[in-house]
Amino acid sequence: MAQYFIKRLLYAVLILWGVATLVFILFNVLPGDPARMMMGQRSDVASIEAIRKDLGMDRSKGLQYVKYLNDLSPVSYHSQDPDNYFFLDPNIYEPFTFLIKGEDGALVLKAPYLRRSYQSRKQVTTIIGETIPNTFILAFSSIVFASLVGIFLGIVAAIYKDSLFDRLSIFFSAFGMSLPSFFAAILIGWIFAFILGDVTGLNLTGNLYEIDDFGQGVHLRLKNLILPAFTLGIRPLAIVIQLSRNSMLDVLSQDYIRTAHAKGLKFSRVLFRHALRNSLNPVITAISGWFASLMAGIVFVEYIFGWKGLGYVIVDALNKYDLPVVMGVVLTISLMFIIINVLVDLTYALLDPRVRLH
Repeated sequence: MAQYFIKRLLYAVLILWGVATLVFILFNVLPGDPARMMMGQRSDVASIEAIRKDLGMDRSKGLQYVKYLNDLSPVSYHSQDPDNYFFLDPNIYEPFTFLIKGEDGALVLKAPYLRRSYQSRKQVTTIIGETIPNTFILAFSSIVFASLVGIFLGIVAAIYKDSLFDRLSIFFSAFGMSLPSFFAAILIGWIFAFILGDVTGLNLTGNLYEIDDFGQGVHLRLKNLILPAFTLGIRPLAIVIQLSRNSMLDVLSQDYIRTAHAKGLKFSRVLFRHALRNSLNPVITAISGWFASLMAGIVFVEYIFGWKGLGYVIVDALNKYDLPVVMGVVLTISLMFIIINVLVDLTYALLDPRVRLH
């Protein structure tokens, strides 16, 4: 098991390095000058050059790439010379721990440094720390909604196989899996917040916590979570319905279920005591995988509904050409993908020894 864990961890590190390299290459070949965008079109040349030097953009691309990876790595080299490009600035990298200290430089242990925002000058880690809880709340709410409703509808569809309800569930599953998140967000927002807004009382945009009009305090607005969570949960809901139905039909056809019926057990007891537990294994597997996949659609959903999470931040940063924020959020979402997938793989290995051998 330890060998399997180490192998998966090494794969995760390689994938994260590949993502970091790809992100660096993509955002360094884009047109535009961040220094000029920060200072404005009427800024003088000296000010622009000073900003470029402060951002390290006066160095070669190769040296910028090495510095970028050095900042991301928890174990990194830093110089103790203030004029050196790899100078260990305590205002940036603190807290850090010296591992090996030499005359010219030191090997230190620190948190990954994602640079500062071009626009607000706040550290990207601070921006991500302020918004990532909203993303987790939205993703978790969506997957809980999809799981509970999907399992229930899938079981009902399996019990009443070939009925009108069963056919409608199959149609909804096919429709939901093919519905793009951005189109669903626009359509649902237009119907339930614009056309039926007076009936539903829902807002098109809004965050979980909002300051009242008089600035007297922060109030919890759970209703602002309904539309984005429903929109984001449509695709996993369609998957869960189909998996629950097919898995339940397969379990209900097993010999031990027929034996339970032959013993005279009530249908409800057979269903909930014997069939349901065994039919949930593929559903749980799909739910764990879809939780990571929600991050792909969450970008559009958050921005359309004004939900201040990672998706909203990355779209806003792209509009403002705020490259450190975009790069930091992309790396954070990639890291979340990797961590969830590794945890799912480890869960497979714990439940099925054949995974470890393979």
